[in-house]
Amino acid sequence: MKKAYLTLLAAVGSGIVVVSAQAGETGQSKTKVSMENCMHAALAKRAGEVVKLEFKEERGAPTYEFEVLGGDGKSWELECDALTGKIIEEEQEVADGEAPLFKTKARIGLDEAKKIALSAHPGEIVEVEYEIESDGNASYEFDIKTKSGEVKLEVDAATGKIIEDDEKELYQIGKE
Repeated sequence: MKKAYLTLLAAVGSGIVVVSAQAGETGQSKTKVSMENCMHAALAKRAGEVVKLEFKEERGAPTYEFEVLGGDGKSWELECDALTGKIIEEEQEVADGEAPLFKTKARIGLDEAKKIALSAHPGEIVEVEYEIESDGNASYEFDIKTKSGEVKLEVDAATGKIIEDDEKELYQIGKE
């Protein structure tokens, strides 16, 4: 466990970004499983270097999300339920909308996806990621700064449907 924690510190040591206070300081989202145990589960699924950790509430449940850079250069996001320690989602992040895996699946453009996201959560889009879901579908993930805090949501790149919502980021550590 100590080695995993040191691995996380080494991975994020060169670029720490903390978005918000830790959950324990705000009284939000109590966990039953440690970050270290969730990180072990994520690295068992996708070996590599943890370059970012997010702690968030997703559908009211505390969730750790690890961004893992694999030895092959691929970037993966793995979500771990902080109550059970189970990996609940695995996505491959691609560089942009021109990546072949993304481009072949996308039917709506970034501007249209942004309009959809902002209609659900008015505010300012502060980050966009392009992802391939575990089922092979492409999606846009948006971080939106709203009056009440930062939220995340995903828009299906083929249908324009919001496929994930109700995420509240509590803190983030690592590289953007």
